[in-house]
Amino acid sequence: MGIRLHFWGAAQTVTGSSHHLECGGQNILLDCGMFQGRRDLAQDYNSHLALPAGDISAVVLSHAHIDHSGDLPLLAKQGYKGPIYTTQTTMDLCDPMLKDSAHIQQADSEFVNKRYQRRGRVGLPATMAAPPLYGPEDAEAALGLMRPVKLHEATPLNGNGDGFAVTLYGAGHMLGSTCVLVEAKEKGATTRLLFSGDVGRKGLPIIQDPDVAPVAEYLIMESTYGNRIHDPIGPVKDKLAALVTKVAQRGGHIVMPAFAVERTQQVVMLLHQLLDEKRVPDLPIFVDSPLGVKVTQVFQNHKEEWDEEAREFAAKQEDPFGWKRLKYVQTVEESKALNGLRMPFIVIASSGMCEAGRVLHHLRNSIEDPRNLVLLTGFQAQNTLGSKMLQKPAEVNIFGESVSLRAEVDILDALSGHADQKELLAWMQPLVKTLKRVFLVHGEPDAQMALKAEIQKAYGVDVVIPSRGEKFEIA
Repeated sequence: MGIRLHFWGAAQTVTGSSHHLECGGQNILLDCGMFQGRRDLAQDYNSHLALPAGDISAVVLSHAHIDHSGDLPLLAKQGYKGPIYTTQTTMDLCDPMLKDSAHIQQADSEFVNKRYQRRGRVGLPATMAAPPLYGPEDAEAALGLMRPVKLHEATPLNGNGDGFAVTLYGAGHMLGSTCVLVEAKEKGATTRLLFSGDVGRKGLPIIQDPDVAPVAEYLIMESTYGNRIHDPIGPVKDKLAALVTKVAQRGGHIVMPAFAVERTQQVVMLLHQLLDEKRVPDLPIFVDSPLGVKVTQVFQNHKEEWDEEAREFAAKQEDPFGWKRLKYVQTVEESKALNGLRMPFIVIASSGMCEAGRVLHHLRNSIEDPRNLVLLTGFQAQNTLGSKMLQKPAEVNIFGESVSLRAEVDILDALSGHADQKELLAWMQPLVKTLKRVFLVHGEPDAQMALKAEIQKAYGVDVVIPSRGEKFEIA
């Protein structure tokens, strides 16, 4: 019989990773992520899970990013009581991230509703925002279900011989990130399926390189940059130095939307290096993210997962994440005070795709001034505010209002934690001799079609691009 696959999230789109596997009477979820995009579509996708919570035997979480973990509190809210298997580092990161997700949902819903109420009082349309998907108590419940799994050690998900066993391997995408080897046993036969999670890259700051992919017959692989080749990582410091210097000279400031996990820490370390090398002006730098502060502490607690460059830098210099030039902003009052600064500065704030959090307030107060720069630091999914700003329209919508976009907009593509087309082809190469079929997920259609063509050209393997809700049986 083998495995029954049900593709649910991140099918022909980049966010909301969630895949349902069934074998031997067991149902497991690979990831339970939050879709990030247009508000009404996100509400619809995020409120409908792949199957009822009571039917799920186990969840395996590849890593902590919200588009992979963000619906776990909803799963708990709907009654799920089973285990959530992941690495200890991912557990430590999920603690502040899921709590922050609940807080952001509540705060954004309240903010939008207050704005609509004010519009209603002056006779304008007053459609209310949807309520939050879940609250802090649901995040706590999900965290209580997490169970740590060590890399390279098989974990059986039941005790009767049939069903699933999983083994995690380092994915090199962010701290604690993994790809998941699923071995499904039924009536004496074993089917091996590898879920890539998000595949990282060699040479990223701080993060260790990906493990060699284990052998499998089937592969569920991300395709975020399936039609792209990244710029080399090395020159990113040169571009960052040039942009910071240019904006400081014209008296502007820089808003850097960055995910609180990994990207914020990488940007902070690069700026630290540039300041030590005297390649940028010595201007104030703020990390305006209470979550960023908590996540940075997790980074500090898991030095065993740093790459050699980061460990060497830390040994020679002061703490790369807590240095005296930089201020971690925690209170709302401190965040608001940044809008009154009349001098060049850099503010790093989440979220990385500009969909929620304090970065929206900084953008609202910055993008009408042509002296300023919005410097995006990673992939921007379709229909997110970040992707819209990259198209440089005359206006963008923030908090339900149109705001003129006069600020410069640029992006540091080279820092992406996702492998590009060539890197994905190289990562999957060890599987090719045994591989029967590849399922491409976590990518926009044009990226997936391009990667499909390259896989078939290079390896002659069958490639499928599943749609949301599509089901397959493999053996």
